[in-house]
Amino acid sequence: MQKSTQIEVQVIEEIQQRRSRRAYADNPIEPEKLHAIFEAARWAPSSMNEQPWTYIYATKNQPELWEKLFGVLNDGNKTWAGNAALLILSLARKKFRGNDQPNGSAKYDLGGANAFLSLQATHLGLNVHQMGGYDRLKAKEVLNISDAYEFGVMMAVGYPGDIESLPEGLRQRELAPRERYVQQEFAMNKSF
Repeated sequence: MQKSTQIEVQVIEEIQQRRSRRAYADNPIEPEKLHAIFEAARWAPSSMNEQPWTYIYATKNQPELWEKLFGVLNDGNKTWAGNAALLILSLARKKFRGNDQPNGSAKYDLGGANAFLSLQATHLGLNVHQMGGYDRLKAKEVLNISDAYEFGVMMAVGYPGDIESLPEGLRQRELAPRERYVQQEFAMNKSF
């Protein structure tokens, strides 16, 4: 499988700039920027315009909820995510509101909303690092999440910080070039 660090065709700047950094500055996120990232998620496309996403979030000035979100992260993510100004848990409502039938696109739609949120954050000078490494059973318990929801990723959001503040192994990952599979590895103009 061939990978490259080069962008092969011009794309919007937010895609070019987006990275999942782990070093965060100790700066709060302005309320208007917080609202803007969720507004971007709001306008993501979804099956039947269902908008099945739900976000539970906390800033550091909300210590009780912040600690609940931080507490469900795995230990590897705790080593750096505690420096982010904002933690977000993304959820997808499993059923359509109108007919209570299963929404097979809910998690896909949540991913789209998360992508819009991430690109808006990048546009605003913020960094979003999405994480699958957290305890879903514990999150369900401490956040009182009903079975009506499916878990998505957690996100650490904030202003980029000093890479030198990270442990050596993470510092090396931050400095490594961003690498992706080339288009020929995933875009086929033929059948299997």
